Amino acid sequence: MTLASLSPQAALPSPSTAVWQLGPVPIRAYALCIIAGIVLACWVTERRLRQRGVAPGAVLDIAVWAVPAGIIGARIYHVVTSPEKYFGAGGDPMKAFAIWEGGLGIWGAVAGGALGAWIAARQLGIPFGVVADALAPGLPLAQAVGRIGNWFNNELFGGRTTLPWGLEIHRMDPDNPGHALRDDAGQPILEPGLYQPTFLYEALWNLGVVALVLILDRRLKLGRGRAFALYVMGYTAGRFWIELMRTDEANQILGVRLNVWTAALVFLGALIYFVRVRGPRDYLIPLGPAATTTPPPASDLSQVDLSERETPSRAAAPEGYRVVSEEQYATWQDTGVVPPTTDDSRPDDGVPSDDAAATDLASSDDEPADDPSAARTDRADATGARPADRDS
Repeated sequence: MTLASLSPQAALPSPSTAVWQLGPVPIRAYALCIIAGIVLACWVTERRLRQRGVAPGAVLDIAVWAVPAGIIGARIYHVVTSPEKYFGAGGDPMKAFAIWEGGLGIWGAVAGGALGAWIAARQLGIPFGVVADALAPGLPLAQAVGRIGNWFNNELFGGRTTLPWGLEIHRMDPDNPGHALRDDAGQPILEPGLYQPTFLYEALWNLGVVALVLILDRRLKLGRGRAFALYVMGYTAGRFWIELMRTDEANQILGVRLNVWTAALVFLGALIYFVRVRGPRDYLIPLGPAATTTPPPASDLSQVDLSERETPSRAAAPEGYRVVSEEQYATWQDTGVVPPTTDDSRPDDGVPSDDAAATDLASSDDEPADDPSAARTDRADATGARPADRDS
């Protein structure tokens, strides 16, 4: 026996409790981490959307669709890839709805969340590529925070290790979820040895993906969903090797964990998209009431309407958006003048073509414009812009 063997081995501790009772309501650490991650992702996405010209608060409208759809997608992926737990011998199909007992798949979460964001983007008149690129750094940040919940749950660890950052794992009580088993002295029971903290590896890797997306997006000015594709490539590259380290139970194909195959296929799909898709970054100009600002009153204090000060009106949501180049967007910010349409306008992005604008102008010349709303429409058409269809 050597002196080194008598020295205590360095280790990362794990919490022995992951659930706290607030009266009859259980407060789960994993849920708190997920919520914190969502809040951070929304904050980052909101800032990036506003830098592209989207009106303030749009991220909340997107989150209303994306978050529930992401949770549903995550659960569906878990149930489909682990059917024996619910539909096999001794399985309980109703347990498929017991999401509070755990079981979420990140692949389903991203797919479901993307579907929800796409629906919201169509309703808001925002090109989906703009939304996807704005989400790109926020998603891995949310995933990194969510992995802290796995630490509280004493789950998603790898094989045995003697590294200084080896992880202590508690033996959890199956009859009291979220709590470790305890010995006769009331001390939590640890599994023998130390384990690879794969959840920590993934959290740190995700933070690296955040930095990668932000740096390359700033240098290359990625657009058309390419920043999101970069995030997918970065995340799946890390998930591939981290998944190979995990030892928890999982379905396998040809002796390899299912998630390893999924990571490889998704990486290839994102790589093909990133290489093949080209084009400048899109910027947006809001259409409708949000596109104009009310000038400050030029009168003296005696003519100021105090009731307007006491009850400030909420800024109206834009009727849609006009897709422009970075130069046009900078000009609009400086002058407030909506740039005229060009030949490269894309109707499918909510931008009218020159022919459509010319048709509108011709019809406005033949018909009287006594109706104030018609006059406003004519002025909007004269700038070559029209409100994007919310349902298109």
